[in-house]
Amino acid sequence: MRKKIRVLSIFGTRPEAIKMAPVIKELESRPDSVESRVVVTAQHREMLDQVLRVFSLQPDYDLAIMRPGQDLFDVTEAVLRGLKNILAREEPDMVLVQGDTTTTFAGALAAFYLRIPVGHVEAGLRTYEKYAPFPEEINRVLTSHLADLHFAPTATARDALLKEGIDGKRIVITGNPVIDALQLAVQKPFRLEPELERAFLENGRVILLTTHRRENLGGPLREVYLALRGLLDHYPDLGVIFPVHKNPAVRREVDRVLAGVKRVYLTEPLDYLPFVNVMKRAHLVLTDSGGIQEEAPALGKPVLVLRDVTERPEAVAAGTARLVGTDRDRVEAAVSRLLEDRDAYREMAEAVNPYGDGKAASRIVQAVLWYFNRGPAPEAFCPPAFRI
Repeated sequence: MRKKIRVLSIFGTRPEAIKMAPVIKELESRPDSVESRVVVTAQHREMLDQVLRVFSLQPDYDLAIMRPGQDLFDVTEAVLRGLKNILAREEPDMVLVQGDTTTTFAGALAAFYLRIPVGHVEAGLRTYEKYAPFPEEINRVLTSHLADLHFAPTATARDALLKEGIDGKRIVITGNPVIDALQLAVQKPFRLEPELERAFLENGRVILLTTHRRENLGGPLREVYLALRGLLDHYPDLGVIFPVHKNPAVRREVDRVLAGVKRVYLTEPLDYLPFVNVMKRAHLVLTDSGGIQEEAPALGKPVLVLRDVTERPEAVAAGTARLVGTDRDRVEAAVSRLLEDRDAYREMAEAVNPYGDGKAASRIVQAVLWYFNRGPAPEAFCPPAFRI
């Protein structure tokens, strides 16, 4: 083996970039022992690029696979073909992938084909529902069985891996690097653009809404948006900031139900820094996203999850998040309770965030060094009463 460990990180979407940024920065901070290489697939082009700018990341390779109308077959094939020559040329000692995207699975599979060890950041999250979320649940499961080193964010994630026969000696509980990234983001000076600032000035309480899950497209999203209309009719001090996902199926439902509704502030998808700042000032968060279930609790914001199952049960167990599904009446009731019951709101807002302490990236890199016998194993993450 060479003197330095060559680590090649692969990612392609905004959430992957946010969570990999602290890891890559940590790899770069150890030039005596690590050679860091970065490949982006650009599965999501615009949303990826703005995160690269925020964290000053410069990829060594950019596959630029995004095409209009592409499907999962197209993405998988493009990632595999694009990585083949890069992996052969770079001959990394380890490939790092993150989370649950098609880039994650295809990146791990490409490394496996060339017998390159794989490290999986945010390993072990499970809903145990094959199609919820789709295709993320299966992407995670398949990546786990391709990976050689597993960076589980929590003890629950570690236990899920153990149940599937993963060698416990190859699992490290690290916390989630999304908290590392959030710590970096909130320290950056920032001012919201006038339209978003106006939402906070004109309304006493603001809900941050995000929706994008494939399983919620169509009727389920319509139910959620109708619930919001009902809430706005009932609470005159309420506003909604809604960065609308670029998926045309999402936008069709938004246009049908929420376009032109007073106190609904529809925006294009927000860059990472404005999004963090909106989340920090919002009263509560409604989302079907995964990462926001980890980020919002660190900012003391209750999260109502617009799904029936979640691969992040720790937040529900800790009381920082609640599964409410997409039924109109159920969503309205859950939001109304938090708007009217101060004790219920405080109970969620002040619950312990189980996802990280800002040191996940350091543990991940130390675990890579340990895997190659270049240092001791890191101490496992144990959730403290931590809030940014």
